[in-house]
Amino acid sequence: MDAAVVEVNVRSDDTPAPHRDPSAVTGPLRGIRILDLTRVIMGPLATQILADQGADVILVEANGGDTNRVMGPGPHPELSGIALNLLRNKRSVDLDLKTPAGIAAAHRLAATCDVVIATMRPAALERLQLDYATLSALKPDLIYCQAQGFPLDTSRANDPAYDDIIQAASGVSDMMERVWGQPALLPTVFTDKVCGLVIAQAVTAALVHRERTGEGQHVEVAMQEATAAFMLTEHGSGAIQEPPVAYPGVPAAGYPRVMSAERRPHVTKDGQIHLFPYLPKHYAAIFAAAGVDGADRDPRYADQRAALRNSDSLYRDIRAIATTRTTDEWLKFCGSAGIPATRVATLQDLVDDLPLATHPVSGPYRVIPQMARFSRTPGTLHRHAPLIGEHTRDALDEAETLTQRSEVRG
Repeated sequence: MDAAVVEVNVRSDDTPAPHRDPSAVTGPLRGIRILDLTRVIMGPLATQILADQGADVILVEANGGDTNRVMGPGPHPELSGIALNLLRNKRSVDLDLKTPAGIAAAHRLAATCDVVIATMRPAALERLQLDYATLSALKPDLIYCQAQGFPLDTSRANDPAYDDIIQAASGVSDMMERVWGQPALLPTVFTDKVCGLVIAQAVTAALVHRERTGEGQHVEVAMQEATAAFMLTEHGSGAIQEPPVAYPGVPAAGYPRVMSAERRPHVTKDGQIHLFPYLPKHYAAIFAAAGVDGADRDPRYADQRAALRNSDSLYRDIRAIATTRTTDEWLKFCGSAGIPATRVATLQDLVDDLPLATHPVSGPYRVIPQMARFSRTPGTLHRHAPLIGEHTRDALDEAETLTQRSEVRG
């Protein structure tokens, strides 16, 4: 192995042995190798999805590890509750990318991978020689997915961007102001997760193209652009056409029904439920059951368009009616009438429903489910979240072996 590759950060001898796979790796992406140059939430979520689907994800971490390792409490200094799931099914390599040795090691890994996913700013990638031009020269059929805040062909390409910034830049804050009267952000890392899904899908699509043609390519996911497209799916509304059209007194951009401040769960006699009478017959059934005179003739839901225009008043009336029955009574009624409804689940309810697994270092934890199920190629939890640099030596030795084999075949 080259001396430059040897000079990397390897955990000390008192570190527990690398976690061994409890079962064979499965999933539709088995055999695909991915070099993960991402951090925080967006990129790690994308690579978690790909790793869950069988890809061998090699995570490059700088000294101190990824930020998500310390985001909130956790059972181990290197494993927050977030990291336990976000880093699962991955291997961790600790490289100092500010040194020639670290860069050489990253290049050796990239040359053996099918995909590189990077979320550093473009200027940093070029400075570290981890940009598409450099890495594709090492592996011409490489799929290189680059994700950053703003499109590469704009003046903002190198601007720092986190979820909060992109929510403000992609219409989320405006949507919240129109609903609640003041600008706000959604209380979740909304754009990080949306773009994480986009990255995973885009990489998979590029892999399909390479399978058909043998061609690698550069894939760009700009957070602001991807989130704006996501937001405008319904909120482009009447503003999409030229000239714009709108309901009287309502802006053309924005889908009125879902921007109603009245659109929220309902309090019942003993809890909370969300009733969603989507069709005119649903409204008629609920109002008739509540004994409202003329429930079958209310012009507010004479047809689907009328129901959408009158969402505010209809939601208010249903909220008043909801208090007349218990949650179970409403669920039974809605089930018989074909009306969508559900008991309101708390975040703790969701956690309590998760299965348990035991991490070899930190102990029991709850496993968040994979986002898709495959009947022929199901994914598994085949590797618990690694400690920082846990697989440095194994991954670099493996890359050396793969490189030597490739040179012999060449």
